[in-house]
Amino acid sequence: QVQLVESGGGLVHAGESQRLSCAASGIRFPTYTMGWYRQAPGKQRELVATITDGGTTTYADSLKGRFTISRDNAKNTVYLQMNSLESEDTAVYYCNAKRRILLTTSDFWGQGTQVTVSS
Repeated sequence: QVQLVESGGGLVHAGESQRLSCAASGIRFPTYTMGWYRQAPGKQRELVATITDGGTTTYADSLKGRFTISRDNAKNTVYLQMNSLESEDTAVYYCNAKRRILLTTSDFWGQGTQVTVSS
């Protein structure tokens, strides 16, 4: 059974930092591209950042320089370091694990963790 469990969300003040974690089980973690997405109230889910099995990272253009994604394959965990948080960063943050082998795509989601940034 695949599980992606996010943690580290909560209430922070604007300008502060927060680190999210996502612990994966039930998958061969090192072979997956891991990602963070977020969904604000009334908006569609959007990409925050991804990190491939080889460590290549991508970010939403608007978040470059403030957010950093990283992974620890020994701990089956992916992290999202968020700095200089703004009220617009308030959202539910979701962890994603994705892998494509030939014609088969495996795509798993966590339950999400709420991040609220107060101004």
